[in-house]
Amino acid sequence: MKILVVEDEAALCDALTEILKRNQYNVDSVDNGEDGLEYALTGLYDCIILDIMLPIMDGISVLKHLRKAKISTPVMLLTAKSDIDDKITGLDCGADDYLTKPFITGELLARVRALTRRTGEVNVDAFDFHGLTLNKQTYMLSYDSQSVKLSLKEYQIMEILIMNPNQIITKERFIEKIWGFESDVEYNNIEVYISFLRKKIQSINSKASIRTARGVGYYLEEKT
Repeated sequence: MKILVVEDEAALCDALTEILKRNQYNVDSVDNGEDGLEYALTGLYDCIILDIMLPIMDGISVLKHLRKAKISTPVMLLTAKSDIDDKITGLDCGADDYLTKPFITGELLARVRALTRRTGEVNVDAFDFHGLTLNKQTYMLSYDSQSVKLSLKEYQIMEILIMNPNQIITKERFIEKIWGFESDVEYNNIEVYISFLRKKIQSINSKASIRTARGVGYYLEEKT
């Protein structure tokens, strides 16, 4: 689960990032609205935590641009206690929720869980592709009565593939989604994990196959 935090107050941004990472979220953070918009427009995120008062471009403007671009990622606005008008404006512009500063950790995490549930991604314990099942809790990949355990990175790659069947996923998207924009991970890292996954899929005799779109990326399809 990948979250974007857009907050210019350094201490708060660091605290949010740390809280989310401790709760197993993959987090990117930026400190101004312009960068926030650029990151959010990629569509890579499952939730965006967006402060209203930001340098360069304010949060409401960022939100308007996102909704105009048809980016439907759930957005939670961070607002000051007295900014009732900002809350109303934000909700009218397409925000899904707001959180008043200061806030407690439990409420933040509960609201994030509620927003991501609306995307339909955390309601299921497992993903399925023609009998190939990926369990979110155990990281087990199963077919019929056979199962194999995946590493964290193998699971993350497999999750992207199984959630986007028959769609080519570029190597760039894997890196951005799993390691983050600023990662120095190289393409051969992806190739190594894909090789591991292929062997594990074969070991459980699944009819699914990870195919290569040469020079572009990979996609999951059923063997004919």
